[in-house]
Amino acid sequence: MADSSVLGWILCLVISLVTLCGVISERRKRRGISVTRSDSVNGVVTSNGECGSTDGSHADVIIVGAGVAGSALAHTLGKDGRRVHVIERVLSEPDRIVGELLQPGGYLKLLELGLDDCVEEIDAQQIFGYALFKDGKHTRLSYPLEKFHSDVSGRSFHNGRFIQRMREKSASLPNVHLEQGTVTSLLEEKGIIRGVQYKTKDGSILTAFAPLTIVCDGCFSNLRRSLCNPKVDVPSYFVGLVLENCHLPYSNHGHVILADPSPILFYPISSTEVRCLVDVPGRRVPSIANGEMANYLKTVVAPQVPPEICDPFVAAVNKGNIRTMPNRSMPAAPHPTPGALLMGDAFNMRHPLTGGGMTVALSDIVVLRNLLRPLRDLNDAPTLCKYLESFYTLRKPVASTINTLAGALYKVFSASPDQASNEMRQACFDYLSLGGVFSTGPIALLSGLNPRPLSLVLHFFAVAIYGVGRLLLPFPSPKRIWIGARLISGASGIIFPIIKAEGVRQMFFPATIPAYYRAPYVVK
Repeated sequence: MADSSVLGWILCLVISLVTLCGVISERRKRRGISVTRSDSVNGVVTSNGECGSTDGSHADVIIVGAGVAGSALAHTLGKDGRRVHVIERVLSEPDRIVGELLQPGGYLKLLELGLDDCVEEIDAQQIFGYALFKDGKHTRLSYPLEKFHSDVSGRSFHNGRFIQRMREKSASLPNVHLEQGTVTSLLEEKGIIRGVQYKTKDGSILTAFAPLTIVCDGCFSNLRRSLCNPKVDVPSYFVGLVLENCHLPYSNHGHVILADPSPILFYPISSTEVRCLVDVPGRRVPSIANGEMANYLKTVVAPQVPPEICDPFVAAVNKGNIRTMPNRSMPAAPHPTPGALLMGDAFNMRHPLTGGGMTVALSDIVVLRNLLRPLRDLNDAPTLCKYLESFYTLRKPVASTINTLAGALYKVFSASPDQASNEMRQACFDYLSLGGVFSTGPIALLSGLNPRPLSLVLHFFAVAIYGVGRLLLPFPSPKRIWIGARLISGASGIIFPIIKAEGVRQMFFPATIPAYYRAPYVVK
């Protein structure tokens, strides 16, 4: 009996020592987790060794941000059976002056993701093409939609209404948890992102863990610096107005005025409202507070607006609800980081002149969904990171075409004191006015219906050659030959730096990159 009692005490002591060692080991593991741009965090490791969060929830993927990219991605991954935790800074309806035009190529991606009903019940308007205005002349450029169902077209809407519909649809899935909070830092352990630290609406500091963290926190991202090499350029500002009860010259079309010094856009965002975006080049805009902006819009911009919409434009200026925002462009330059991925405007931006941002984001989501679908386990972070490097190559045909076209068109459409640049601008207007393949080709590129980089380059230099031909016919002169040479040189100076920033090999020869062929990794 005594021997049994002693044996029992010894057994209890051994169990206690083992438990104590386990606790100490777990604490050491917690201390090994660091926070990027933060000092400390309380980590949690679940009993099965997977990452968890302080509120007891478990996620396969954390998504930072619930804008267009974050909301669409949450619904897509949730529909595929992933447990998704979405953290958004503000869940009230956003109020922005961009992100209001979805190109037909983007609408096709919305259909593919099963999110096409998100443009319903928000008074969205169908868009069938563009009207281009210059020096009193105008031409209509229709989307090549003949091969598609009648529902396929562009869509324009209030950005906030669209995002709220996307959020509602993603949050309706039982395995998607949408939470309001501000992510302050990424949690890192030995070079691997394990999750995030965030502040809730009531001020509590919490941590959330998942095998994969996807950062989609928009153009003002405070997390991108640890995941990419951000080279943000701000070539201009958009000045936004809403024209009420305004009838555009071409209904259900976007309108682009090639004004001086840079383009002006008009497009419907509801059945009674038209958005006007005035591009102001440079890093400074006239002051709204002291009336400089209103004076600029009335004296410089209004005389260049088509007569049919001049009065509603001036009335909108007088009403005073004038807003501005910087137009950012940023090439995709990722640092492949185990456990994390960048998407949306946090990752890649282009000038919003062509309205291609949402098309790129939705296309990226389709690429990522197809890459992740064969994978059951996301916990092997280093191997998953190498596998997901394919994402950066597979997204290039669509993203680089839209990015390059946006940057090139903005430069071509902007006025310049240089005669060769103005000849290129006129040549672009005349080339698009020719109709047939000369208009449908470029519009198919702009709309995302034919995202082929080679086609973009061919059309761009066809415009330049057309411009040279206009100069040399019927009788060339030394001056005209010189201007033509400068036109070709200027065109090269516009497009080649953009292509270089996007990556020549990724754009034109993606099949030569080994990651392009990499099969889904096998969990051992």
